[in-house]
Amino acid sequence: MVEIETIARKWGDSIAVIIPKNIVESEKIRPQTKIKIKFVREDDLSDLFGKLKTKKTPQQLKNEGRDGWE
Repeated sequence: MVEIETIARKWGDSIAVIIPKNIVESEKIRPQTKIKIKFVREDDLSDLFGKLKTKKTPQQLKNEGRDGWE
């Protein structure tokens, strides 16, 4: 089993992924070859920035994080 990371792209009315040539060759994938694809979505969490509500200051959170390293 080989694991790759790729980006889904628009192809007509569909979405497609490209399998790199070296994987196609090493796994001997040909037209009509049955393959299984496991979907693991990586969400962009940047929209959560600033939405975390806490009564602690950033400095207090930073100090708490450092306590575990000493």
